[in-house]
Amino acid sequence: MQTEVRRARSSLPVKRLNGMAAFKRQWPLYLLMLAPMTFFLVFKYIPMAGVVVAFKDYNIFRGVWASEWVGWDVFREIFGMPQFYKALRNTLMLNVISLLTFPIPIILAIMLNELRVKWYKRVSQTLLYLPHFISWVIVGGMVIQLLATHTGSVNEFIKSVGGQPVPFLEDTVLWILTYTGAGVWHYAGWGTILYLAALTGINKELYEAAEVDGASRMRRIWHITLPGIKPTIVVLFIIQIGHMADISFEQPYALQNGYVMDVAQVISTYVYTVGIQSAQFALATAVGLFQSVIGLILLLTAELISRKVNQQGIF
Repeated sequence: MQTEVRRARSSLPVKRLNGMAAFKRQWPLYLLMLAPMTFFLVFKYIPMAGVVVAFKDYNIFRGVWASEWVGWDVFREIFGMPQFYKALRNTLMLNVISLLTFPIPIILAIMLNELRVKWYKRVSQTLLYLPHFISWVIVGGMVIQLLATHTGSVNEFIKSVGGQPVPFLEDTVLWILTYTGAGVWHYAGWGTILYLAALTGINKELYEAAEVDGASRMRRIWHITLPGIKPTIVVLFIIQIGHMADISFEQPYALQNGYVMDVAQVISTYVYTVGIQSAQFALATAVGLFQSVIGLILLLTAELISRKVNQQGIF
């Protein structure tokens, strides 16, 4: 009887509210949306008008609109700089290496989800999330204190047992490994939050049925857990692909030094050095615009490939 009632209710036409009626009924939700919309409007969309600086011979005293229009001359100047190509190469290289660490938050989330002792699970989550709230300035100082060739704690220990100091921050290959490891430590725990949220949406009855059928824990993870969070994995992977030409300023700037500038100078620090310190604002704007266009192309390409292969994507 109850099943028939549900079917009858589901067959009834759903009355849709018009715009004003929906606003009156759900106005608190619209009010809450006002703050993030204002943030994006003021700090994301309005500043986009400043992109015009990339096409002008910008003079800080004459202002944006009064400066002389030079078209693509600034971009031609950028593409004639060897340092720009080196910064672009380093940005792509470091992002590709960081992309190889993409599965780590997934593995951590699955491991946390499999823990059955609640207090241990809460402590583990807290310890994993904590590094995200530490500034990269502090993280850079910690890395130097630990891994400096002559004064770092790790090398002091190596010397105390008769070994030779390891130039973690002076050798280019070791610096890249240090950079990647620091990034994993800083971001991986926070990245597990989205995957843990996705894991809560998996029907628990699937695990129970698989357990009754004699499936091992690894089988349940492979055939239930991973397919259950596959949409989240695809979306986050596409977003990370879209950031391949983009890289944060804080991490490379906090960890770079004069010994490793050949691999540590990335687009964000290059913009700061050439555009801000040298007061070439048009140059900095043009590099940022180029970076955004490349990121958009990569994002759309990854979206297209994902839809062709997995029939899933962001849009």
